Amino acid sequence: MPPNLARAIFAATAAFLAVFLLWPVAQILKGGFLDAGGHLTFAYLGAVLADPLYREGLVNSFLLAGAATTLALLIALPLAVVSDRYLYPGKAWLGSLVLLPIILPPFVGAIGLRQIFGLHGALNALLVTLHLRPAGWTFDWLAANQFWGVALVEALSLYPVIYLNATAALANLDPALDEAAQNLGCTGLRRFRRVTLPLIRPGLFAGGTLVFIWAFTELGVPLVFDYRRVTSVQIFGELKNIGASPAPYALVTVLLASTVLLYAVGRGLFGRDAHAMMAKAAGRGAPRELPPGRGWLCSLLFAGVTFVALLPHLGVIFVAFSRDWYGTVWPATWTLDNFRLALGNDLTVPAIGNSLKFATAATVIDLGLGVAIAWVIVRSQIAGRQALDFLTMLPLAVPGLVLAFGYLAMSQDGRTFAFLHPVQNPTGLLILAYAVRRLPYVVRAAVAGFQQTSITLEEAAQSLGCSPLKSVIRITLPLITANLIAGGLLAFAFAMLEVSDSLILAQKQAYYPITKAILELFALLGDGKYLASALGVWAMVFLGVAIGGLSLLLGKRLGAIFRT
Repeated sequence: MPPNLARAIFAATAAFLAVFLLWPVAQILKGGFLDAGGHLTFAYLGAVLADPLYREGLVNSFLLAGAATTLALLIALPLAVVSDRYLYPGKAWLGSLVLLPIILPPFVGAIGLRQIFGLHGALNALLVTLHLRPAGWTFDWLAANQFWGVALVEALSLYPVIYLNATAALANLDPALDEAAQNLGCTGLRRFRRVTLPLIRPGLFAGGTLVFIWAFTELGVPLVFDYRRVTSVQIFGELKNIGASPAPYALVTVLLASTVLLYAVGRGLFGRDAHAMMAKAAGRGAPRELPPGRGWLCSLLFAGVTFVALLPHLGVIFVAFSRDWYGTVWPATWTLDNFRLALGNDLTVPAIGNSLKFATAATVIDLGLGVAIAWVIVRSQIAGRQALDFLTMLPLAVPGLVLAFGYLAMSQDGRTFAFLHPVQNPTGLLILAYAVRRLPYVVRAAVAGFQQTSITLEEAAQSLGCSPLKSVIRITLPLITANLIAGGLLAFAFAMLEVSDSLILAQKQAYYPITKAILELFALLGDGKYLASALGVWAMVFLGVAIGGLSLLLGKRLGAIFRT
C-alpha cells in the first residue's frame, strides 16, 4: 500500500472517530470535572460518590453485571466444550438453536418473563392448577427477586457471546497440547482445568468483558422490571437535568471510567495472541463420537439450555398471539390481530421505517470506514496503525448509554453541534451513534478477510500495471465479500434493534425507532403489551434470519466479530 494513501485514510478515519467518539466523551468529562468558571473540580464527582442513592446504584450495577456474566459463563462454557469435543445427535441444528437467545434485545425478553412470573402470570396459574397452592393465590416472583430476575434475563440473552468466543478459542487450540498432557497422566477435569482452561482464557475474557459491560450499562431490562436502583436507570432519569445539573455528567463519568478500565485490562492482559496459537498444529483433532446414551445426554443438555433461555422469548410470542392472558397457564384466546394492528399502528409503522432508514445509513458508513480501516491495519506498515485498531475497537468499551449521553451533551444549545439537537430532529445523531457503535463488527470482519487473503494476489495485479487501490477493489474485495456481508449484516441487524441510543436520543414520536416504540407501547394500558410483543416478534424474526445467515457465512469464525 502506498504510504501516503494509508496516511490519508488513517487521518480521515481518525478524524471521524475523534469527532464522533472522543468528542462526545470529552463533553461528558467536561461536564463532570469543570465548574461554571471552567476550572478543574472533583466536587461533582465527590458529591455523586457521597450520595448513598448513587452509591447504591453503582454497587448494584457492578453486582448485577458480575452476576449476569457469571451465569452466562456457567451456561456457555460447558456447551462450548461439548460442542468442540464430541459428536452427538442433532449437533448441527442444536448448535444453531443455542444462539437464538441473542436474536432479541434483553428488555423485550423481559416482557415475556413478566408474563410468566408476574403476579397473575403463568407460573402462579400452573401452581394453582396443580393444587400446589389454593385458588386465588398470587405471588409476584419478579418483585420479590428483582435483582436476580434482571441478572437472569441478561445472562440468558448474552451467553451466546461467550459461547461464540469459547468455541472459536477451542477451535484454535493445538490438539498436541491435550495429547501431551494425556500422555503424562493428566486426564479428565484436571486436564481441562490445568491445560485447556488457561489456553482459552483470552477468548473467555473477551466474551466475558463484552457481557459485563453490556449488563453493567443495560437500560431496557431494569426499566421493564421497574428496578431503578442501578446507575443506568438513574442516568436515564436525570436526562431532564442535563443542562442544569452536573450530577448526570458525574454519573456517566463513573460509568465510562469503569467500562474503559475493564476494557483496557482485558486488552492488556489477554489482548495479545496466546502461546497456544503460536504452536498450533496444522490439523485439528476431530470431535469424538460418543456412545448413544452419552450422545443423547449432550443433545438434551443443548436442548434444555435452549428451552430455558428461550422462555422469555416464548412468553413474548404467546403474548403476541393472545387476545387475553391473565391468570391462566395459557392464553385464554388466540388471535393474529395483534400482528396486523402492530403493523398498522400510528406508532409502529413510522418506527419500522425509521429503523430501516437509520440502520441502512449507519451500515453504509460502517462498510466504507470498516474496509478502509482494515486495509490500513492489515496491509500497511505505517506508524500508528495499531493505535487506529485500538481506537476502532474502543466503541465496545464505550456503552451506548454513555455515547448517547455524550451526543446529547454536545448538541445542547450553544454547543458546536447544537444544530443536531434531538428535540428537533434526532436523525443525524441516531445514524452517527448506530454507525460508531457497530463499526468494530465490520472492522473485525474485514480484518479477518484481509488476513485470510494473500497479499501476493494484489502484488501480481500491480505487477501487471494495476494501481494498489484498483487491485484491492478488483481482486481482494470480491474475495472477502462473505466477510463484508457478515459484518454489514451484523451491524445492520443490531442497529435495527439498538436500545440505549434509541431510548435517549429519539425524543420525538415521529422519529421513534423500533425499540423506542416497543417500550412506549408496553407502557400503554389496554392492548399495549400485546402490540409491543407483536412488534417484538417481528423484530425477533428479522434478527433471527440475520444471525442464521451469519452462521452460514462464518460458522465458528462468527465469534471473532465479538472479540475485544
